[in-house]
Amino acid sequence: MAKEVKGKDNECIKPNDPRYKELKAYIDSVRDQEGINIMVLQEAQRLFGYVPLEVQKWISLELDFVSVGELYGITTFYSQFNLTKQGKHKISVCLGTACYVKGAQAILEALQQHLDVEVGEISEDGMFTLEATRCLGCCSLAPVMMIDDDVYAKLYDTKQIPEILDKYYLETELEEGMEEELESEVRA
Repeated sequence: MAKEVKGKDNECIKPNDPRYKELKAYIDSVRDQEGINIMVLQEAQRLFGYVPLEVQKWISLELDFVSVGELYGITTFYSQFNLTKQGKHKISVCLGTACYVKGAQAILEALQQHLDVEVGEISEDGMFTLEATRCLGCCSLAPVMMIDDDVYAKLYDTKQIPEILDKYYLETELEEGMEEELESEVRA
């Protein structure tokens, strides 16, 4: 179930945001189909990164026949939807029984200290959202955390955490460097 939590840097999405035009074009392309509510919310999340209430209100007005309450019900029922802005990477620490018994709480606390966040918040640099989950289905690999789709198993030593996080910072630096290089080639 998606939950609305306080995060750092949740901004209001302005009505003139160009992503609304893209979302309107998508809605127009699927308007005649049945059961488009989830599809439209998924597209909104792809465009905005999350589906805050102001976007849900806009969708409700655009679709005519769907109430904000119905859209909110969908976004709070399905865990795929986020109501608050998320970090670039999602860290999920398993707190299921097997992981908890083998030290998952220490992993969670080390991440909270290293990133200076509480569960459900975004790191100050916008890189990570920290979540605690009940089970990741990797009990034989306990304790486990996931960052996006990457599984980190048997994390007995919390001293590994800075090194693991550094991998994502490095990837981001490389991506940004490649984007800058492409932009300079286009300008040339």
